[in-house]
Amino acid sequence: MKRNLYPFSAIVGQEKMKTALLVNAVDPAIGGVLISGHKGTGKSTAVRALARILPQVQGVADCPYHCPLEDPGRMCDACARRCAQGETLATAVRVMPVVELPLSATEDRVVGTLHVEHALKTGRRRFEPGLMAAANNGILYVDEVNLLDDHLVDILLDAAASGINIVEREGISHSHPARFILVGTMNPEEGDLRPQFLDRFGLSLTIRSVADLGMRREIARRRISFDQDPEAFCQQWEPADRIIARQVAQARGHLDSIKVSNAMIDLAVRLSTAVEAQGHRAEIAILKTAKAMAAILEQPRVESAHIAEAARLVLPHRITQVALATPEMLAQTLEEALRRELDGQPIPARPAADDSSPDDWEDEDISTEVPGSWAASNTDMIFSFLEDKKKLFSTPMN
Repeated sequence: MKRNLYPFSAIVGQEKMKTALLVNAVDPAIGGVLISGHKGTGKSTAVRALARILPQVQGVADCPYHCPLEDPGRMCDACARRCAQGETLATAVRVMPVVELPLSATEDRVVGTLHVEHALKTGRRRFEPGLMAAANNGILYVDEVNLLDDHLVDILLDAAASGINIVEREGISHSHPARFILVGTMNPEEGDLRPQFLDRFGLSLTIRSVADLGMRREIARRRISFDQDPEAFCQQWEPADRIIARQVAQARGHLDSIKVSNAMIDLAVRLSTAVEAQGHRAEIAILKTAKAMAAILEQPRVESAHIAEAARLVLPHRITQVALATPEMLAQTLEEALRRELDGQPIPARPAADDSSPDDWEDEDISTEVPGSWAASNTDMIFSFLEDKKKLFSTPMN
């Protein structure tokens, strides 16, 4: 059955959440994102909508792991062996997959099934790939991740960190590449993740319902339009999604060329130290996220503004100096650290919502909007930049 997904660019507000998803799409090495928020705030909608703007990837056509032909180091054993023997492997182009993991999934469904009896009888391993294999070079999405069995969370986080899934049964083992972006969403009312799990997510953020009356009206109007005619609604928003897809694809191609100065590395380290983040994952994640932001913004080097914005996504769940803190307290602590460490440099502050409700909102043509164009005061740097990309609406995708 054809499934019409709500367009990513039609999501009202929640720019922080959308930015976290986009930078992970540009650089999967950031380590995924955990999105916490009450029900009905658009978490699942945003993650599923991301599938519409993800770039296409090329992989071996007959491989269940879709191994990248251009990188033998990321191939499974079978594909690497075939390449070493000089075989020409057929390739196929596909959109980066978004694989959803249900809470009811068993361990074998997640990691794959290794048939021990078949191995004992024939001497050959027989492995049926699971969800992690399907998500290789894509996104593995876990809704209500805080309700997932701790054992499965451990497996997912270990595989996401190592890029390899190892299955062992009765002395027989099988491994395959499992390089995926782990995206988790959760409702804090239903419990929290353990601290050691939180730290393994590269980014983490808490979102709330939109309070602005005009924006809430726009959310309702767009959702009703989508429910009445999903296909027509998606077609109207296709140009806006193409803008974002173009930027993500270009950013992935230019990521390695983004320069990071020693001063920016020092700033990331000072910010991590200022909030007493344990370990060294924090500053590494800040620098990777800042590079991805600079790539999306078509800038050649990481600046302090990128570091500050990245820190807002990386550090909140790693702040240890505030006991029993609310998200608001963590945000305040982080903003104070930013003011101290930037030494008087201008900080890209996140402005308060604009309560105005322009009369022309009802009559605007949604087919010519860029994310945030109807509420510029609520955009961050990336979506403000995308506002300037209107001229590309009429330009066909390469």
